Amino acid sequence: MGKPEFGTFAMWLPALVVIVVTLAIKFFTRGLMSVAAILIGLIAGYLVALVMGQVNFGNLGRAAVFALPNPFRWGIEFNFAIVIGMCFMAVISAIETVGDVSGITKGGAGREATDAEISGATFADGLGTAVAGVFGGLPNTSFSQNVGLISMTGVMSRHVVTIGAVFLILCGLVPKIGAAVATVPINVLGGGVVVMFGMVCAAGVNMLSDVTWNRRNMVIFAVSLSVGLGLQLEPSALQHLPKTLQILLTSGLLPAATLSIVLNLLLPEDLD
Repeated sequence: MGKPEFGTFAMWLPALVVIVVTLAIKFFTRGLMSVAAILIGLIAGYLVALVMGQVNFGNLGRAAVFALPNPFRWGIEFNFAIVIGMCFMAVISAIETVGDVSGITKGGAGREATDAEISGATFADGLGTAVAGVFGGLPNTSFSQNVGLISMTGVMSRHVVTIGAVFLILCGLVPKIGAAVATVPINVLGGGVVVMFGMVCAAGVNMLSDVTWNRRNMVIFAVSLSVGLGLQLEPSALQHLPKTLQILLTSGLLPAATLSIVLNLLLPEDLD
């Protein structure tokens, strides 16, 4: 964004190729081809971007063949304000994880997530964040695009996730692999994101379809959604709050989730 080429047809074309190929493969083929529609679409878009000269291999030559992670590379420092802020961010991450797990089970298996699945996912999320901190990484969070991917393919096997995890570990240990993946242009990824984030939204609507929509639930949903979206779209409304609170409250997730929980506890059931 902000560059002259932003929004041009040359930038749109690879993204459109990803979308068209993905939908064509998904709905006009069967078996493995149909399941791999997103991947095939991304490869098709990447090839188009490559022909158009949009792929940059500069970092590939500079990347090392092998590198070990360096624990505590940036040292150790305890800051009370940052610790409190990170705890709140962990709450946001946990809320997102619960939503993503629910979306996965709803979209992939047509059922609600069990307590064991939700607790296991939040535990893994927290453990991953702790390990990431040791190596100077940012806090982990579940990836909402995967909800769309699972809703689209119906594949939610742990073995598939394990293979993906092994690949990501290789990307960390062999920087050239990570650099090769990073050559995928942002507009090609954008084409895949259009499909997957749309599926995330569809999975959320599917979950909401199971709710009994009375006036009480509609008020809870309306107020929480309005405040969450409003603060995210207009963060300057909180410009007089401390910086940490601004970051937390303009995330959208934390205020919306907090409001919905509080209202659900306070509003009487016989509101109708």
